[in-house]
Amino acid sequence: MKKIILFLTATALLTSCSKDKYTISGTAAGFADGKTVIMETQDDKGMGLIAVDTVKIENGKFEIKGKVTEPSFHTLQIEGAQGKIPFILENGDITIVVNKDTIQKSKISGTYNNDEYVKFNEEITKIQKPLMDFQTANMQKMQMAQQTKDTATINSLMKEYTKIQTEIGTTSKDKYSDYANTHPKAFISLLIIEGMSNDPAVDSKKIESMFNGLEESLKNSKHGKTVQTKLASLKLPSVGTNPAPAAPVAK
Repeated sequence: MKKIILFLTATALLTSCSKDKYTISGTAAGFADGKTVIMETQDDKGMGLIAVDTVKIENGKFEIKGKVTEPSFHTLQIEGAQGKIPFILENGDITIVVNKDTIQKSKISGTYNNDEYVKFNEEITKIQKPLMDFQTANMQKMQMAQQTKDTATINSLMKEYTKIQTEIGTTSKDKYSDYANTHPKAFISLLIIEGMSNDPAVDSKKIESMFNGLEESLKNSKHGKTVQTKLASLKLPSVGTNPAPAAPVAK
């Protein structure tokens, strides 16, 4: 009986520890041993990327360990590779399989926010596919029209492109809002709301309602406090607004 209790206690401790730290297990087939893997994030001023950790590839693999207090976007830059691998750094076991030939096709999985990030990107890509297909199908036609100065064809293509772009823009906005409203635990939801709060034409009450629906840990995070500050500023009267007329003084 004591052995069973000790085993359960040890299991609980291991589970607890895994939630309080992160382990990034990377597979980098095709990269030579000794190649550097740099984990980066935005600096506090948003002016550029700064290195957070650096490791070396050994036998086609690499591992990065640490601890964070809240989720945040990071990237991996691998020596000799073109492009960076974006992912959400959070405590837990994160798996990254690097695609040497096409870095953008690298696979990230293992934690809730990274799994959601991958699924969300796939859905957005599907929404935007008609625009990509139109560009691919009409690229040569547009180039030929530009060379021959065929303004009728150019205008026709641009009109159709703008129509598709507008439709996709509307669909994308709806997708962003729907996601944020239905995924209160997702870090992406907070980033969506933060982005919406920067729109001058935003409905502040709608944004506030969406924000209030998030989990407390997200609302109290760095990005959450940024949104709170933005919401507070939206409630303030606009600069230059005429003050209410003073009540007449009885004589």
